[in-house]
Amino acid sequence: MPTEPELQVERFITHISVERGYSSHTIRAYEGDLRDYLAWSERTGTDPHTPSARDIRRYLAHLDAAGYARRTMARRLASIRAYFSFLLEESVIAADPTQGVGTPRTGRRVPTVLPPTDIRTLLDAPDASTPIGLRDRAVLELLYATGIRAAELCSLTVSSLELSSGTVRVFGKGSKERVVPVHRHCIARLTEYLRQGRPALVKRPTDALFLSSRGNPLSPDALRRLLKRHLVATGALQNYSPHALRHSFATHLLEAGADLRTVQELLGHVALTTTQFYTHVSMKRLQDVHRQAHPRAERNPGIGR
Repeated sequence: MPTEPELQVERFITHISVERGYSSHTIRAYEGDLRDYLAWSERTGTDPHTPSARDIRRYLAHLDAAGYARRTMARRLASIRAYFSFLLEESVIAADPTQGVGTPRTGRRVPTVLPPTDIRTLLDAPDASTPIGLRDRAVLELLYATGIRAAELCSLTVSSLELSSGTVRVFGKGSKERVVPVHRHCIARLTEYLRQGRPALVKRPTDALFLSSRGNPLSPDALRRLLKRHLVATGALQNYSPHALRHSFATHLLEAGADLRTVQELLGHVALTTTQFYTHVSMKRLQDVHRQAHPRAERNPGIGR
């Protein structure tokens, strides 16, 4: 029989799944984090629903001593905060014990950005003479044309496309909808896939846009394998993730002069501060180019001195 804390965690998971519309990946992360917290509470004799702020700090200290990365510790605390916020709203607890507990400081990793030349090679890698190749060309082109997340791309339907107006309707985190424009090259590849690729992949009635060879909706894992396969074919030295194309999309737009608010809307970021991180990435790239190219720059000492 599940314990009372386990039942409350199940209620919370149902809440974020059904009522909040969180992605399956996020739900698994929350559930894993909370199961770990419950296990620690049981081992230490701590009531999982009425811990003190000191108990929460003890749990974080335990994670630190076990060698967990600061980012993982911060995520675990965020999961616990969300859980206690839910219990407070449901009147299961009278106060939130995480109030006053500071989030572990984390250094943000610089996102991986592909050079435009590498992206062009990648986008032209799939074999356009096969249905799978036409699908892969459309998938890769759409990822870079819109900057959408892997899960967002895999959830697209045929009716999500408005090719006559050059737009795609995307459902992001929390089931929030946004409309993203696509350029003519992407429209051409999507049109080619819809006419010659997708009909050969359909095995049963479905509105899913991108299909596997068995006619099932393309999964995020299959998307990652798809990308890896074409990266290997191009001789890429790094195994990029689909998210690298999202990072590249945002960084290249900012480097070309796009304003921050527009990029925020395109990416579906709720907070502008999330998008602002790309300005640092963009500036770093500009500084690197400046050091390499300017006659009086430090890395080119033989000219203009």
